[in-house]
Amino acid sequence: MFETTIREGVLQLSRPGTRWLSTGWDGGRSHGKAAYNVTVPSGWERTDLERYATDRLESAGFDADGPVLLTGVSQEHARFARHGPVVAVATVGLSNPAALAVDPDDEPADSDATTERGRAPTGTCNLFVGTTRDLAAGALANVLTVAAEAKAATLLSAVGFTGTTSDAVVAACDPAGEPAAFSGSATPVGDAVRACVRDALTASLESRYADGSPPASVADADHGIVTTTTAEVDKL
Repeated sequence: MFETTIREGVLQLSRPGTRWLSTGWDGGRSHGKAAYNVTVPSGWERTDLERYATDRLESAGFDADGPVLLTGVSQEHARFARHGPVVAVATVGLSNPAALAVDPDDEPADSDATTERGRAPTGTCNLFVGTTRDLAAGALANVLTVAAEAKAATLLSAVGFTGTTSDAVVAACDPAGEPAAFSGSATPVGDAVRACVRDALTASLESRYADGSPPASVADADHGIVTTTTAEVDKL
């Protein structure tokens, strides 16, 4: 199974020979032994992300050899969930929530389209989802969709937001595992992804806000966005 290690604000999720697919700043497909979640300090404004990530990983004694996600959330709030062939690791912060007005005529009364107060966001919901199955290329990509759906449903139920303006997901599978052609919600992998994402997110959220409450609206947050624009729709 996947192993976790935390040192100096860096979380490593590792399993030798893993295939990774990341939506982060250095995203895409890769092959290696680990992925990383790096906590950045308050007020962080670096733009040389590759250099920064490499320095942080090396300082913590890790090899800079896999996808990296960045977050303002301390790794003490990271939570790990496991079910069947799937694991998930989550860190949750909601200082920069993203809301969607599904009915533009019913947009929140207290929100502008965007709010920006203070310095760089200290939020972000980062997810790492791994399975010991050998997923087909499309099935690995679909894990991103299943995880994002589970994240949105969980956060919408818990706090009324579908996520934040800087969320990212890393999906992973084991090329040496039992083959699986699909990862939809009705498959063993997809069902386990949904359960693990829900439970890891919920636990991280409870840890992060154990001594307070998340913002009640976008206007109440340090940063955030409410999408109220409408698109032009027509028949094909």
